[in-house]
Parts: sequence; C-alpha cells; structure tokens
Amino acid sequence: MTTFGLRYALRRPAWAKTPRQDLYRACVEQCAWGDKQGFATVMISEHHGSPDGYMPSPLVVGGAIAAVTEHMRIRISSLIPTLHNPVRFAEDLATLDILSNGRAEPVLSGGYVGTEFDMLGTSLSNRKAHMDMIVPFLHKAWSGEPFEWEGKTIHVTPRPVQRPMPVWMGGASKAAARRAAKYADLFQPSKAELMTTYYEEQDRLGIARKPVLPRSTMAWVAEDPDEFWEQFGPHALHENNEYGQWYEDWDAWNGYVKTESLDTLRETGLYPILTPDELIEKALSLGPDGFVMLHPLCGGFSPELAWKSLKLVAEKVLLPLKEIEEASA
Repeated sequence: MTTFGLRYALRRPAWAKTPRQDLYRACVEQCAWGDKQGFATVMISEHHGSPDGYMPSPLVVGGAIAAVTEHMRIRISSLIPTLHNPVRFAEDLATLDILSNGRAEPVLSGGYVGTEFDMLGTSLSNRKAHMDMIVPFLHKAWSGEPFEWEGKTIHVTPRPVQRPMPVWMGGASKAAARRAAKYADLFQPSKAELMTTYYEEQDRLGIARKPVLPRSTMAWVAEDPDEFWEQFGPHALHENNEYGQWYEDWDAWNGYVKTESLDTLRETGLYPILTPDELIEKALSLGPDGFVMLHPLCGGFSPELAWKSLKLVAEKVLLPLKEIEEASA
C-alpha cells in the first residue's frame, strides 16, 4: 500500500498568528500522531538566517521527534555539510541515530543560498571539495575506530545504531547526480531527469544500480478544497515566494516561481488540495510503492486547521485504503 509521510520546515511569516513555539510543539505532536497512524517518514530541513525562521537546527528537532516516536524514519532533507564542522556533524548524526534507535536518514546537499555560507564562515566555492569528501569521512567516522584525516587522528564515539548508516545525497545538477552515484546510498534529485545522469554514472563506474525513490505526491486534504484554500492559500503563497526568491537570487533550481496571485499559484498544482476520495484515488494510482507527503504546517499554517486536515486523512483516507488493501490480499 502507498505509504504516508510528514514534512516540516517551520517557516513563520511575520503576519502569521500562531506563536513560533506553538508551531514547534504542533510539529512534534503531529509526528507522534503520525507514528501511531503508521506513517513511514517525517522529513525536516535546514536553512539559516531566513527572515521567517526556517528551521535552522533539524538535528535538534529530529531529537525531539525521536523522543515521541518509535517507528517513523527521521529524514533530514537536506542537510548542508559545508556549513558544519565534519567531526561535530558526524557526532550529531550518530547521536540522533542512537536517540531514534536507528531511524536517522541524512540527505546531504551542497546548498545554494550564499548568505548562509557567509554568515557561517564558509563559501559557496567550498561546496565541491566538501561534498566530495564528506561521505568517505562519515564512513570512517562511524566505524568506531580512530583514523587519520588531514594530518590529525580522529575518533568519533559513540557509533550510530545503524551499521552502516545510509547516507543519501540530494542535488539539482548533473555534477550532484554523478557524485551521488559514486558515494551515496540513494539519490534524491530535485529534477527527475537527473536520474538518467545518475544511472549513466553508476554504469560507467561499474556500480550496481541503487534503489529508486518511490513515486510520490504532496497533498493537503479537505472536504471543501475552495474553503480550505481561502485559509491556506496565503501561507502557501508565502512559502512559494520565499523559495522563489532564493532560487532567483542564487540562480538555483527554479521549481518555485514568485507570484502575487493566489489563483495563479493554485493553478500551478504545487499545492494540491484534494478531497479524501481524490487522495484515495491518487494513492492507488501511485501503486504499492507510492508515497504521499503531507505538509500540514506549511508557511506557518494554523495548527488547529492543520489538525483538522490530518484527522480527515486518518478517518476518510487511511481507513478506506486499509480496507481496500485487506480486500485485495
């Protein structure tokens, strides 16, 4: 059956009514709820210095989620290793894996927002060298044994629970796809066509083709999508335009394009609001390996309204899907 996951960035525009601490609390509580519903994954992300407070410390948030869940994978997509000391990076990821009893899934990306690199004392020009070295470094760090690195003896303890811990890579370029083919356990591209480059590089290197991400969709659920959009639309517009500004400023992947029109944004399909029956149909169309991602607090959306949507998923989507699965078994 199609699996479900949750997504959080914890942005909060200045005009949002919900206090930031309530958004963080709701995130953790919703993850506990999703874990009980059988959700497979929660995805949290990293950015720094964003005016709307985009989550800068996903490893801390991941630890809070680990404390209230038992089964859900904690996927940090993406982590930007160039912004971190590699030893502390390895230690913090190992600690999250221990707290979660082996449920950490780091997805490493080179990053693209120049101001983040400036404020953390590094440079966009360092990305390639750092991304080329980080996975071999992590493998040595998590071995539990001392090793030599750049003239120093390094010993990272304690080890993660997962042995080996999977390391994913994300990216929006052919260079990122080729790097992932060489080093990563899984590639999470921002553009589907990059999978061709990924496979070609695996074949060139003589590496067996690695697992492919399941077919997926992002969705929000409401009995009346038009009414829901009236409340949700401004939050979606904020998120879209903030991403769009980053991509415009730093010449990165342009999946989000700024707009001032809620109607125009809705027509793009980036923020699909589905009825329960529509989501059931969509989930079935994805097949048994499909994946549905819910982003309930998108753009600082009200936790109260987000909970209403999530409970609708539990009652009118998950239960019918389970019945369909049992009937076809």
